[in-house]
Amino acid sequence: MRLGVAAGATAATIVGASVPVTGMLEGYPVLTGQAMRYALAAAVLLLVARRLPMPSWRDIPPLLGVVVTGMLGFNAVLLAAQQYAQPGFVAAVMGGSPIALALLSRQRTTSALVGAAVVAAGIVLLSGGGSWHGPGLALALLTMAGEVCFTLFAVGVVRRLGVLGVATWTCLLAAVIGAVLGTFAGGWRVPDTRQAFALVLLALLVTALAFGLWYFAVNRLGSDRAGVLIGLMPVSGLATSVVLGAQELTLVSVLGVTTVALGCVIGLRKAPEPSADPVVERTAPSVT
Repeated sequence: MRLGVAAGATAATIVGASVPVTGMLEGYPVLTGQAMRYALAAAVLLLVARRLPMPSWRDIPPLLGVVVTGMLGFNAVLLAAQQYAQPGFVAAVMGGSPIALALLSRQRTTSALVGAAVVAAGIVLLSGGGSWHGPGLALALLTMAGEVCFTLFAVGVVRRLGVLGVATWTCLLAAVIGAVLGTFAGGWRVPDTRQAFALVLLALLVTALAFGLWYFAVNRLGSDRAGVLIGLMPVSGLATSVVLGAQELTLVSVLGVTTVALGCVIGLRKAPEPSADPVVERTAPSVT
């Protein structure tokens, strides 16, 4: 359990801290940029895994589900949502992700559900709310759905392909699909030095490393209990912004961080019960 919590917390921290890096890609073609990012991540994962398990036909739908909804779709909808809603509003809506994971999990433990609700409240405090217009609410909800699907679609297939297997195959599929779609929507462009740095950093840390760590955490903890760790993403984002001098640390922010921490403690305090949701990796080494 400790390894699972450490892996999930590390993955969430990496993703949250990467927000300023993602901003360095503003104006760059979205789909082709993602294609390059996921292709590089897949290459790194292939070197680490050494032996890649082949998916069966029943593995293809969930793998595509992760790619379409939780990877390519998530990033595209997130960018669209920020055109019609303030970032704080989008972040607040995405705070419902832990609750959705707790409700949709096969375990549905009370501690995980209560912890997820407390974490969601902390995320709302951290984000500061915000406003929306037009399709802003619908796009924000789709963003939250993409984040939830990134975990739920992978729960079963990880049992058959392993952590590295799922991470590698989803990156390969995302690279191919993103390259094909991006050719017709956005086109290709050579990144400048700043954009190339961002793509490499996102590929190595946020994708290759964080993906493996997150699925390892879901293996060990179950999707409902791992979901409360999503609250660490805005906490990490806040810490990065404060260190970079882009945001001041306020009393409300401290209260939000404390609330998220309390929710994580509540959601993780009980030992997991035997269930079909947490899965045991069989075919590939874990990323620690």
